[in-house]
Amino acid sequence: MNATSNGPLNWDPYNQAYFKNPYPVYRRLREEAPVYYNEEHDFYLLSHYDDCERMLRDRDTFVSKHGNLLEFISPDTVYPSGMFIYEDPPLHAQHRGILTRVFTPKKMAALEPKIREYTARTLDRFLEGGDFDFIEHLGAEMPIRVIGMLLGIPDEDLKEVQKFTDDRLTVEPGQPMEKKRDYDYEGTLFARYVDWREKNPSDDLMTELMNVEFEDQAGVTRKLTRNEIMIFINILSAAGNETTNRLIGWTAKTLAEHPDQRRQVYEDRSLVSQTIEEVLRFEVPGHVAGRYSVSESEFQGVKIPAGSKVLANLAAANRDENKFADGDKFNIHRERIPHLSFGVGFHNCLGNALARVEGRIALDEVLKRFPEWDIHLDRARLSSSSAVRGWETLPATLKPGMAVA
Repeated sequence: MNATSNGPLNWDPYNQAYFKNPYPVYRRLREEAPVYYNEEHDFYLLSHYDDCERMLRDRDTFVSKHGNLLEFISPDTVYPSGMFIYEDPPLHAQHRGILTRVFTPKKMAALEPKIREYTARTLDRFLEGGDFDFIEHLGAEMPIRVIGMLLGIPDEDLKEVQKFTDDRLTVEPGQPMEKKRDYDYEGTLFARYVDWREKNPSDDLMTELMNVEFEDQAGVTRKLTRNEIMIFINILSAAGNETTNRLIGWTAKTLAEHPDQRRQVYEDRSLVSQTIEEVLRFEVPGHVAGRYSVSESEFQGVKIPAGSKVLANLAAANRDENKFADGDKFNIHRERIPHLSFGVGFHNCLGNALARVEGRIALDEVLKRFPEWDIHLDRARLSSSSAVRGWETLPATLKPGMAVA
């Protein structure tokens, strides 16, 4: 019996039976229990697009200050100032506003030639085709290099930064992430870079964070504290590395499984951007976004009490057939309806423009060299993190062909 499509309806975010293909049970959740309650882990799960969107936009009822990962959501949890992803207004607006001012489209566009140059140099090592791992050789390399470019972290230190992030997200299969009392929100690993940049300013985001001024909750115009700067860098390094890595893996796997559509993109490169959007809809790296409810709410006739942990099932919502025709089918030509992969509303992903640029460049540069590739799922390995779903390894065989500009 397939536990994800038969028998009593159950969804356990830590159960490995759901990791390989969670979508049959997501469909059942939408159809049979669009407001699902898990008694064991004490949370409510929303699976319809409109319900998820409404929850994520309602910052008065569903707050972020108590966390957004199921393991960590608790009214007793207190996060340090600067953890803007776990903040509510007005503090959230103040801190996010700082990054909005320095994390500009202009700066993201300025990175594009460097990202493309690095990606091309990486792929040129494999021009003859043959064995290739989309994670080891590209997904685990390009995004962290981009973070280094953005923050001004030397290339030789980036693997240490990557390990720092990966170690916190990776768990034993079937286990939730451990909530540590001494969790390093400040990212003390970054202290030495901040110290260096204070004495050696440069044209990077770290230097801008040191110099930007804002009005805080007390009405005082000031600069960020050293701890706040390290927290910002910590968040950006983790978010910029992990999810884009997964996006690259899902792009490679999904197109290998849809060779006709891959051929269309290969022959018409103007389809690259919409292909990345469809991959994001079809295989979102982060499946759920959590909030803590501070007042009672109602969805689909079901009342959710105040004091509840509520999760928006983004992956299920992205395939909701009330919003996306044939939602379980991959179709790069589908009508462009906004997906929820980057969230929505006040806590939508700040780095979504950069992730899209990286995904587009990765696909474009791969297709310039390789019209086809085969994925070897028998040797691939999914991550065991409950925070993101994606590939730790994704071995492939590249098949070179005549370049198409």
